[in-house]
Amino acid sequence: MSRKWISFPIREGESSRQAHCDFPQGTYEREMGREGFFGPASHLHHKHPPTGWIDWEGPLRPHAFNFNQIPSEGDCPLQAPLALHNADVKLRLWKTNGAMRHLVRNGDGDELLFIHEGAGHLYCDFGHLEFRDGDYLMIPRGTAWRIEATQPVFMLLIENTDGAYQLPEKGLVGPHAIFDAAVLDHPRLDDAFRAQQDENPWQIRIKRREQITTVTYPYNPLDVVGWHGDNTVVRLNWRDIRPLMSHRYHLPPSAHTTFVANGFVVCTFTPRPVESDPGALKVPFFHNNDDYDEVLFYHRGNFFSRDNIEQGMVTFHPCGFPHGPHPKALKKASTDPATFADEVAVMIDTRRALEVGEAAAAVDVPEYVNSWRAPGKES
Repeated sequence: MSRKWISFPIREGESSRQAHCDFPQGTYEREMGREGFFGPASHLHHKHPPTGWIDWEGPLRPHAFNFNQIPSEGDCPLQAPLALHNADVKLRLWKTNGAMRHLVRNGDGDELLFIHEGAGHLYCDFGHLEFRDGDYLMIPRGTAWRIEATQPVFMLLIENTDGAYQLPEKGLVGPHAIFDAAVLDHPRLDDAFRAQQDENPWQIRIKRREQITTVTYPYNPLDVVGWHGDNTVVRLNWRDIRPLMSHRYHLPPSAHTTFVANGFVVCTFTPRPVESDPGALKVPFFHNNDDYDEVLFYHRGNFFSRDNIEQGMVTFHPCGFPHGPHPKALKKASTDPATFADEVAVMIDTRRALEVGEAAAAVDVPEYVNSWRAPGKES
């Protein structure tokens, strides 16, 4: 069993005995932590909210993007507009309707599709799988696939360009916590899969080094009659995730990790009760982005720690400054706290700095940086 030596933090001045609980009167806690909540950390208690700025100049700043406004309709996911990216991950948006008349194969990395809206059928080398809103579809590198939408589909494509997606180590809570691997689904060689096999010409569009090559076959290459192994497409819906929670302590985002990749993680925030202990923090704590860029895609619900954010929008908080709950959310948490967090969001935390692509830059919300200012404070 894993273990660690007992160690005591250094203390100076007025501080709480426990992180995220029972702050000194009139103070605001800020966590300065390393390695995404897993490394050394200190908790500083400030007289003012760490996000109470009145002016902001320069390229480093918090961003909000309205991904609903990105023109991303098309018949090929490999050509979906690029929103955010670095050497480890590429984040794209794709909207489609009807049936793809060709196959695609990504030779650059594994794909993780998050279905924000819509429903349909996925056909791939491994068989047939239905999907709906809220599904993650993990597609291994080199898999040929296509979809037939039964409802208009709006999806987030998270490409892992340096390795495979894996599940997080769940430590003390054991392998069945958060979600049991038994809820994961895989494609089947069912009647629907066999029915789509034909002897008509089909194309596979292959992406490698960001270039697309088209290969034509005189038949449908999805002609598998059987397979065995453990490298396959996997489906997980957020509704099957049972989040960790504590009524006395606000857990860090890492407690909601869903997939782990080289250089980044994907987390899922799902509905849960809010902490009930009187001294426990009831909104996300102020913290620095000291090692990771943080991206949050808002899927559905009431995003209780954010202001003026709606479904289909994205926030991006790069390394270099503190962030946390917006002023209105912080005030409500102290005067009239909610008892239930009814929200679903996908978070991507990246170890390397992210670049903002043209698609995201075109739908940036420039006033987002000012939404953090304390009420009544002007530049």
